[in-house]
Amino acid sequence: MTPAITAVRMSGAKHREELPLLVLGPSLGTSATTLWTAAAAHLRDAFDVVAWDLPGHGHNRSVPEEPFTMAELAVGVLTVVDEIRPGETFHYAGDSVGGCVGLQLLLDAPGRVDSAVLLCTGAKILDEAAWADRIGQVRASGTPVLVGGTVARWFAPGFADRAPDAVSSLLHALQDVDDRGYVMVCDALADFDVRERLGEIGTPVLAVAGADDPTTTTEDLRTIATGVARGALLELADTSHLAPAERPAEVAALIRRHALGTETDMTPGYDAGMTVRREVLGDEHVDRAIAGTTDLTRDFQDLITRYAWGEIWTRPGLDRRSRSIVTLTALIARGHHEELAMHLRAALRNGLTVDEIKEVILQSAIYCGVPDANTAFRIAQQVIEDPSD
Repeated sequence: MTPAITAVRMSGAKHREELPLLVLGPSLGTSATTLWTAAAAHLRDAFDVVAWDLPGHGHNRSVPEEPFTMAELAVGVLTVVDEIRPGETFHYAGDSVGGCVGLQLLLDAPGRVDSAVLLCTGAKILDEAAWADRIGQVRASGTPVLVGGTVARWFAPGFADRAPDAVSSLLHALQDVDDRGYVMVCDALADFDVRERLGEIGTPVLAVAGADDPTTTTEDLRTIATGVARGALLELADTSHLAPAERPAEVAALIRRHALGTETDMTPGYDAGMTVRREVLGDEHVDRAIAGTTDLTRDFQDLITRYAWGEIWTRPGLDRRSRSIVTLTALIARGHHEELAMHLRAALRNGLTVDEIKEVILQSAIYCGVPDANTAFRIAQQVIEDPSD
């Protein structure tokens, strides 16, 4: 039978019908809003973004009486898409079971899907015994019993410390899943195996692996990339099973490039800039800035990533310690106190000692002004006592 699928519109109402449709698929135990919201914020300007929830997950509280297959899930997705944009083709991105549904759509409705980004998934995920064990746990104790082991399975080391709010939201979503709906999706996954059919897929596919994913490994994604007619593989470092939540900006950039054939957000300047920005400011700070991006600030976020971090901080003429010294002096002189606190943390990360920071502020007292240095010492003391961002 075809299970009911619930769609979540993640685009603003203005002009969305003029944009290409992008459909986002979830991971088992997550909802569209918890998994895809941060990445969708980077995609709304280019796509009409629609995500969908599995039976018993998130906004979809409907759970069928009878079991369903992956093929029937794919039919459910097509049905809800046709309610929104009847008969139109669309781009697709899905994580884990959402990626499995993507493969099924590519096999059963190839004329409807223009491109697919399949993340942290497989043409076959785990074996029947593993799914039977998972099903037994949930039937006995409900989805909350899974939470303890899920952190290590879902997130790369350190992510829970860097983004506790995101992790908390995802784990709460798992606990809220209807037990029977979860079990039914597990049953569908246990029966799913399209490894022998990958050669039938002619739609362009980008397979994205998380380097730290213990469930769907890079080799699982390589099987997809090499098995389809037009496939490519990309591995994300420091990423596990929920790439859209762990690396929302990077995932959004990959989707944009793959779907639109454009280098938007993916030029070397952007790539290098994002890498340096994270190394200097820390993942937590950058993830928070990206998650807070709006239609008003998106172009500015793009500008500073490409220009400040991709063009200037990557130049070989000065090392990062020297660039931190220059930056601290300029911020003290201009009185940019919020930025000063941020770059004091960055200076410590770049290897400056507390004594060296003291010397920078003392030097600035002569050339920028004693009151400016006084304020800088106060801010530096706060940062040194509590360097967390």
